[in-house]
Amino acid sequence: MTKSFKKGDRVTWQSHGGTAEGEVVRKVTEDTELAGRTVRASKDEPQYLVRSDKSGGEAVHKPSALTKKG
Repeated sequence: MTKSFKKGDRVTWQSHGGTAEGEVVRKVTEDTELAGRTVRASKDEPQYLVRSDKSGGEAVHKPSALTKKG
């Protein structure tokens, strides 16, 4: 079963400099342009737009790359 997150969830992920922490901004369920790249997503294979606490930057991640905090 795929991990699922909702807006506002606190998550961590692996970044170039180690572990990053931030918040889920929204669930992406269709192909779209986000964070400077084309995101391939669907209802069956969603991705998540997250905002980094440290940089304030946004990136899109697959559910497998995210870990819920708490």
